[in-house]
Amino acid sequence: MRADADQEPLAFSCLEAVRAATLRLTQGLSAEDMVVQSMPDASPIKWHLAHTTWFFETLILLPHAPTYRAFHPHFGSLFNSYYESLGPRPPRPQRGLLTRPSLEEVLQYRTHVEEALRRHWQDLPLDLLRLGLHHEQQHQELMLTDVKHLLFSNPLKPIYAASSGPSAATQSSSLAWRTFEGGLIAIGHEGPGFVFDNEGPRHQVFLNPFRLADRCVTEAEYLEFMEDGGYSDPSLWLSEGWDLVQAAGWNAPYYWMKDDSRWSVFTLTGVREAGTSSPVCHLSFFEADAYAKWAGKRLPLETEWEIAASKGAGDPLRPVTLHPIPLQTSVLLGASYGKVWEWTASPYTPYPGYRPMKGPVGEYNGKFMVNQMVLRGGSCVTPPGHMRPTYRNFFPPCARWQFSGIRLAEDP
Repeated sequence: MRADADQEPLAFSCLEAVRAATLRLTQGLSAEDMVVQSMPDASPIKWHLAHTTWFFETLILLPHAPTYRAFHPHFGSLFNSYYESLGPRPPRPQRGLLTRPSLEEVLQYRTHVEEALRRHWQDLPLDLLRLGLHHEQQHQELMLTDVKHLLFSNPLKPIYAASSGPSAATQSSSLAWRTFEGGLIAIGHEGPGFVFDNEGPRHQVFLNPFRLADRCVTEAEYLEFMEDGGYSDPSLWLSEGWDLVQAAGWNAPYYWMKDDSRWSVFTLTGVREAGTSSPVCHLSFFEADAYAKWAGKRLPLETEWEIAASKGAGDPLRPVTLHPIPLQTSVLLGASYGKVWEWTASPYTPYPGYRPMKGPVGEYNGKFMVNQMVLRGGSCVTPPGHMRPTYRNFFPPCARWQFSGIRLAEDP
């Protein structure tokens, strides 16, 4: 986070609330559910519980609380994610092999670290504590995406929880468009409050005039693309994307299943009919780009997206719904984002003047600024308070397991 981040006092109750929210996500999961790793890009739920605790212990308590003693001598390497400066760790695809320590011991680890944080709270660096809280909330979102893939991989297709949102209608209203004049415009975060280091510094960009759709593409609209042969027309696809379509046999968004002639979609709340007015999600960048070409449009630049979002009034504190709720049109992007992460046409690169944080936390964002595409907005499983116009998410263009969708742009 920025060195000049908001220095208002941070109550220990904030940590308690975030940590309790993490544990609530495990309700209804068995010990077996929490140890399995269903694919290399996912992590076991037990690992998430341990790694978020590791962050507070390794990056905050051990360097800044002289009397603190580590819970276990090997946890510093076992639950390191990608911090090369902190030493070796198990390869990411092998996290599911960590049957030991047990879930019970990991929960004891969490309690041990939380009690130490309580004792030392007033003496610990505020910027790192804030980063630790936001880091854990990021993992709350990852826990839901990872457990979704895990349950989908089970032939029984078990549900994670009962539905927490309204059913989607099969009809959707037509897209509306908002025109932006462009020009020399400032983007990026400035002012007080927490942000990740990749959201700044604020700088000027020049934009040509553009138009942005008032909502994301729906399942019903994407189904039209599928039925029109979108997955079999190489002219719509970038070369790498077309290779993936051929090699992996893609013919629908991830989690879609076809029974006879009807499509259904697996959700955290169960299997339901596909092709509704809910935003389509679990698309790769390649699929989003191909759909935009098929529709005669394009994906927005992240700069265009941010300017449009800053003109609206989004709902950053809306609750998690486990699946995108049906869309309602809005003349302002800011009132409609946050249902699915929205692919942009922008590669994930540093802003002019960007400097990573000092020390091991400098590996948090900057080291990934290559071969990734930017997504904006947030999704139905993004924790409340984690959506803002400047937030920059990033994934490889082939990634489909995230709640990622499409908002169209065009030139006037």
